[in-house]
Order: sequence, then structure tokens, then C-alpha cells
Amino acid sequence: MDVSTVAYIATSGIGILVAEELVSLVTRRAAKAAGAGSTVLRDIKTGTRLIAFVLIFSNVLNLTGLSSLFTTLTISGILAVAVSLALQTTLSNVISGLLLFNDGVLRLGDVIEYGGTKGRVVRIGLRNTWIKAELGHLVVVSNSSLSGGPLANHTATERLKKKYAID
Repeated sequence: MDVSTVAYIATSGIGILVAEELVSLVTRRAAKAAGAGSTVLRDIKTGTRLIAFVLIFSNVLNLTGLSSLFTTLTISGILAVAVSLALQTTLSNVISGLLLFNDGVLRLGDVIEYGGTKGRVVRIGLRNTWIKAELGHLVVVSNSSLSGGPLANHTATERLKKKYAID
């Protein structure tokens, strides 16, 4: 490898890391504004960092001649399909969690009722939500189940009335 190839690899790697940091920062700020906990913020940071390293590794393989762009795209497409099929339920819960954050339906401390359980929300994660029931036990409900409802939020009425202009 000559100096220009090494310089290009280093420059593109730094560019990818800077872009990853920017995407991560914007995403984490949006999640934090929606009331996400520290574990969700950490998971977002880890996920974007993993994607950045995969892109850098792919770029290095492509530039060194060990892999062509077509091979890299084919392998990444096959891996994406395999991972999405393997993680179908988890991805459904994560997407539902993001939608719950975006809609503002749940926040920490809200008193909710779901499936005959009434209690206070003590943890909201990307995959599930923890509810401390009135009797003191902990109920863990997947976010896709919560999104599917019916979910009654007894403390968010005023907040949601203002946000969605409900009379």
C-alpha cells in the first residue's frame, strides 16, 4: 500500500466517525427530549458506533482490494436479511418503543393501566417497559404489546391534551 491509500483510509475513517458522532448526538437528543432513560441513550450510541465500524471495515476491505464493492453490498444485504429475520420480534419492540417515545404516550412516573395491571412506569427501554404495580410487584411489558393497546395513561391526560389539541 502506498501513502495515498493509507491517507485515504484514515481520512475516510475519520469522516465516518465524525458522521457517526453527529447522527448519534442528534438521535440521542431526540430520545432524551422524548423522555428516554440512560440505557436507551447508551444503546443508541453503541448501535451507531457499531454501524460506523462496519462501514470503516468495509471501506478498508474495498480499498485494499480484498473485496469489491459488489461483494461487500451482496454480503451486507444477505447479512441484513438474516439479522432482520432473526431479530424480527426485537425489532418490532424497538420500533414500537421509538414510536411510544415520539408520541409522548409514556414517561417515567406515569400511572398507567394495561392488561388489568395498574401501576407506575419505572423504566422505559427500547424493547420493554417496566411497571411497578399497585401491589408492589414488577410487570415487564413488551413495547409492541403496549403499542397494540389498549393502554390507559392516567397521568398524561393534560400533557397529551396540550400536545395534540384534544378537547
